[in-house]
Amino acid sequence: MPATTAKPKPKRKRRWTEADLLNLPDDGRKYELVNGRLVEAPIGARHGEISVELTIKVHPFAKPWAIVYDSTTGFRTARGNIRSPDVSVMRKERLPDGKSPVGFADGTPDLAVEVISPSEKTSDILEKIAEYFESGTQEVWLLFPEHKQVHRYTANLEVQVLNEDDILKGEPILPGFEVRVGDLFVE
Repeated sequence: MPATTAKPKPKRKRRWTEADLLNLPDDGRKYELVNGRLVEAPIGARHGEISVELTIKVHPFAKPWAIVYDSTTGFRTARGNIRSPDVSVMRKERLPDGKSPVGFADGTPDLAVEVISPSEKTSDILEKIAEYFESGTQEVWLLFPEHKQVHRYTANLEVQVLNEDDILKGEPILPGFEVRVGDLFVE
């Protein structure tokens, strides 16, 4: 009688949890938790510099009524995912006791900013935008360094495409904030 060999069982993909994400060692990479998967977000030195420069510009217009966060901050979405915009602004009134929680924040920020890398898929970007708005975000700014453009989305899904010489205005979330789009991008 011929010997039979059992087929190996397919490996079950691991479902990641919030605790897993919190306990990851700092390896210099940025991760988000999306539908139980650990997703690495593309970053680099230029990406980081653009994010920091925008944070510096935004910060004075958010104080004292809001908190500005960097890309290490995780926000729990209505779908249960953890998203980490590159720059974000959240009104203090939406936070417990007006203070940042120790862990992830419930809900998403009022303003979420993403610096888009050429390797990012359009479908993933649109999914992220939809998730932000489902979870309480009022505006999303997508910064495209390769084209020196900002795509500004509002909660009613209007989109404004701003080019290098256009002025990005912060109203209504950041009253008084104005910056020439080209000034957001590092040369």
